[in-house]
Amino acid sequence: MKYYIIAGEASGDLHGSNLVRALRNADPQARIRAWGGDLMQQAGAEVVKHYRDLAFMGFVEVVANLRTILRNIRFCKQDIEAFAPDAVILVDYPGFNLRIAKWCRQKGYRTVYYISPQVWAWKEGRVKAIRRNVDRMLVILPFEKDFYRRHHYPVEYVGHPLLDALARRSVPDPEAFRREEGLDGRPVVALLPGSRSQEIRAMLPVMARMAEVYPEYQFVVAATPVQPGELYDRLLASRPIKRVTGRTYDLLSVAHAALVTSGTATLETALLGVPEVVCYKGSPVSYLIGRMVVKVPFISLVNLIAGREVVKELIQGAMNPRNLSRELGRILSGQAREKMLEDFASIRHLLGDGGASQRAAEAIVGFLRQEEGRQTECR
Repeated sequence: MKYYIIAGEASGDLHGSNLVRALRNADPQARIRAWGGDLMQQAGAEVVKHYRDLAFMGFVEVVANLRTILRNIRFCKQDIEAFAPDAVILVDYPGFNLRIAKWCRQKGYRTVYYISPQVWAWKEGRVKAIRRNVDRMLVILPFEKDFYRRHHYPVEYVGHPLLDALARRSVPDPEAFRREEGLDGRPVVALLPGSRSQEIRAMLPVMARMAEVYPEYQFVVAATPVQPGELYDRLLASRPIKRVTGRTYDLLSVAHAALVTSGTATLETALLGVPEVVCYKGSPVSYLIGRMVVKVPFISLVNLIAGREVVKELIQGAMNPRNLSRELGRILSGQAREKMLEDFASIRHLLGDGGASQRAAEAIVGFLRQEEGRQTECR
């Protein structure tokens, strides 16, 4: 069968790549065309649009890039029609994907949403559009099934695909990794400033200042290969901070602690057992709009899954050198660090076993075969 997958962010590329492998396992004849990134390409999908051209952060940035977004929507519709897939698989990225879901419904394409939009956090009204336009919803967080049940929309909980991604990784020898990346023997604090250029510009300069506060630690930036190295070098302003590109999991495997931009990376860091401080800073307008519409008490997946504060979140004005220095100091040693590690173990237990990608693929293939059977009976 033919599958068209749309993933518009780095996390979607990661989870999409594992889904591509699982689909090819569940359906050996699968032809997969996608929007995504290098990981999905390596997994066997034909990637026609890279997420680096799609990821816009916040209300102001979306408005500023509206022409590009509308052009991408037009291209996507034309490309789907040319490919004529058996199913369109939408991976998170709701502002774009919900528009495509509505169009797919009008055109008669079957749709499966893998990784729900965070409608439990904001824009709950989108549930109506999901019920109307999405044939199947596969959710990855334990509480999402209950949320959708309250809205009378049946969904399937497949588990969290990060467990699959972490299981697939090869753990490097710590000393070999340090040699390869030119790191010295000091304990490592990993800096994860995000994958979008807007995030990196906002987060990295503040994160980097911690190297002056804690010189006994080695601060290392986890750089994404989709951004030019010059961006990081310019923001680091000649500070003696190393940059490791495309090896975030390897870096976290040797890290003593981490400063992490809000997003999927907060959960990745927790599942790898690295104490962290969660950071977020957007444009003032985007932040004010977000405060008015977001209904959940936390921004990090770690705290949302736990249902309480496990990691400290420094948001907008609170994301400053003084606060960051204090919170980083708390997790470098002592009771707060040990308690956080215990909480991380509890979160891993809550998420259960791996296999989410395979369960998702089997659900998609099973749904399509069921639909084919119904059509045959009607003939």
